Amino acid sequence: MAKNQNADSYDASQIQVLEGLEPVRKRPGMYIGSTGFDGVHHLIKEIADNSIDEAIAGYATRVDVTILDDGGITISDDGRGIPIGKNEKTGLSTVETVLTVLHAGGKFGGGGYKVSSGLHGVGSSVVNALSTKLVAEVVNKGELYSIEFAQGASLAPLKKVGKTDRVQGTTITFYPDPTIFKETVEFDYDWVVNYLRHQAYLTKGVYVAVRDERTKKRIAFYFEGGIQSYVKHLNIGKDVVADDVFYVEKQVEDSMVEVAIQYNETFVEMVKPFANNVLTPDGGTHLVGFRSAMTRVINEYARKSGLLKEKEENLTGDDIREGLTAIILVKLPDPQFEGQTKNKLGNPEVRRYVEQVMNEYFAYYLDENPAVAKKIIGKSLLAARARKAARAARDNIIRKGALDGLSLPGKLADCSSKDPSESEIYIVEGDSAGGSAKSGRDSRTQAILPLRGKVLNVERARLDRMLNNNEIVSLIKALGVGIGDTFDINGLRYHRLIIMTDADVDGSHISTLLLTFLFRYMREVIDGGHVYLAKPPLFLLKAGGSKRWYAYSDEERDEIIARLIEERKARGTEIDPNESPNKQAGLSDIQRYKGLGEMDADQLWETTMNPENRVLIQVKVDDGEKADAIFTKLMGDEVQLRKSFIQSRAKDANIEELDV
Repeated sequence: MAKNQNADSYDASQIQVLEGLEPVRKRPGMYIGSTGFDGVHHLIKEIADNSIDEAIAGYATRVDVTILDDGGITISDDGRGIPIGKNEKTGLSTVETVLTVLHAGGKFGGGGYKVSSGLHGVGSSVVNALSTKLVAEVVNKGELYSIEFAQGASLAPLKKVGKTDRVQGTTITFYPDPTIFKETVEFDYDWVVNYLRHQAYLTKGVYVAVRDERTKKRIAFYFEGGIQSYVKHLNIGKDVVADDVFYVEKQVEDSMVEVAIQYNETFVEMVKPFANNVLTPDGGTHLVGFRSAMTRVINEYARKSGLLKEKEENLTGDDIREGLTAIILVKLPDPQFEGQTKNKLGNPEVRRYVEQVMNEYFAYYLDENPAVAKKIIGKSLLAARARKAARAARDNIIRKGALDGLSLPGKLADCSSKDPSESEIYIVEGDSAGGSAKSGRDSRTQAILPLRGKVLNVERARLDRMLNNNEIVSLIKALGVGIGDTFDINGLRYHRLIIMTDADVDGSHISTLLLTFLFRYMREVIDGGHVYLAKPPLFLLKAGGSKRWYAYSDEERDEIIARLIEERKARGTEIDPNESPNKQAGLSDIQRYKGLGEMDADQLWETTMNPENRVLIQVKVDDGEKADAIFTKLMGDEVQLRKSFIQSRAKDANIEELDV
């Protein structure tokens, strides 16, 4: 990205002070969301976004991030540098003002940046307030200036250090305060890399480098194609309809609309809308405009080309978005985000901008690429037929309030409670384990749904085929949320859905199949924190009489044995060091559970279903994009991709000796 040399307009007069900094350390959660892992890494975003904004504005060409081995992090850019002049309202240098006064920055007055991601951001001052130490270095016309802070307070005024080979730029080094971030102050390299990779995709032509002094890892990104490269990245491992990516970048009034599109042969839509480089997961006016235009343009082309017959009804938006991967990036001077989290864009004019660009340029693309257009419309027509075929089956899925048991699956052993908040359902592998679970459960709050065999891999099946699978239909009926366009999370009958499978390869496969279904068709159930994996014990250790212990891993088994040996020694029992550890511990038997069916009802309740003893792993999606890629690799059609994934992680697998 070429630098914009007209930097004279960015000076101290454009820094407006809105309010003080005092509340930040008292209530940090109000400003960064949390004081855990996410909060620590949010600090990086606040500083790095300023550097990216310089690149978006055309003043910076690179951003360098270094995770220091002493616990700090340095973020540097070659942009204009924070102005060093005196601020009239504070009487301080502008650098000190920006770093010590909340909402003081170049994004409020309208002159510093035409486009930025940080209008509602809390900025560098909050990072400063929540750091034990922060050092800011600014290069202005070859002169280096520096200032240091402790917990938001400057230790001395801004001082000139001397000349430097750099012409301009800003470097911020900070150390998160462990008295604020009590969970962790350690930076995660993978998180930093993932975040900056996305920023590099969204800011074409900017060079981004990450270095970790702790591990000596380093990586750099430069995407001349910008969001075109991003779309190709999202479609890795998927068969694409056409190799080329539709791309348009168009100025509309005072805003920029940038769109990249490529279809693949999956049944999943992945459209990621951004406003000023900020992901808006709840969409907004830019997404509405995009969807409206796509539906209109494809239907008009399908009619005009004869691919959609006169008597056939129009394709729906869901039909035309099956297998669609797209990035929508709008840049506008005054983004109106809904809330501090910026999840949704509200500017009404942006819908018109995006529709205007898509109506013209995507229609032109289809006209100029009839072979690709035919494939896209053919895929949409197949989706429409599948939608119609699924409609009748979907009508049989129970809706909210249908709790009379008549339409529930016959194999479901329901709980007596009608309160979803206290109810849970165990999805159990096999009829044998299902029988034990039914006998051992708390029937008031625990429902049991046994599944026979492995459920359908929905990664390779459309909704119509999926609804012909008895196990999938049983699960949909039991949960009560519907499916497809009838899905309603308010109908969820159980607030804990617990997948309970054997602790072997087949059990892991069944769990993955179920998670694939939930991720692809019931994502809100996962996002709501309702999905768990049960962790049954691997070992039962017995020591005569009724003494027994359960171990959930090899390590826990060994710890129990070591503890029992020490307890026997403490009691004065003579221990023969030549005996096996089991004998030394006084154990009469160690049973390795090969499946849930080996446990009787009491054992299953005691170890895996009793809320006071059980171990549950909550399923969360921290990175939807990464989760999508994993499911594509594990459950998609690309065998070599899956093989490479497994081979690359074979060393991490816990492979035990088998008695053959």
